[in-house]
Amino acid sequence: MHLPEDAVLLRIFIGESDRYRHQPLYEAIVLKAREMQLAGATVLRGPMGFGKSSHLHTAKILRLSMDLPIVIEIVDSEEKVNAFLPVLDEIMGGGLVTLERAKVIRYQDQRKNP
Repeated sequence: MHLPEDAVLLRIFIGESDRYRHQPLYEAIVLKAREMQLAGATVLRGPMGFGKSSHLHTAKILRLSMDLPIVIEIVDSEEKVNAFLPVLDEIMGGGLVTLERAKVIRYQDQRKNP
């Protein structure tokens, strides 16, 4: 898959306990991105964070949280990411979505390396 040098970075901020049709929302988003053949997606789990409500979510032992921050990052062409946004609107109940320009320095299929 070819990824243009001038791409966009889509970031989706949600909670670990967010769901879509009985599955984790982050999983539904990544699977949909894969189905739509976006270049790739990465899910990052944060040890601490807060959002709109200012409620602190943390992984500290004495304050176990079942709703840690999750960030999903997707990089692809502006056209493909823009085509994904309506799907994202459909499956997300809440959360924060950001979009920014990204310059791709290297994108290589690791299986082709000797």
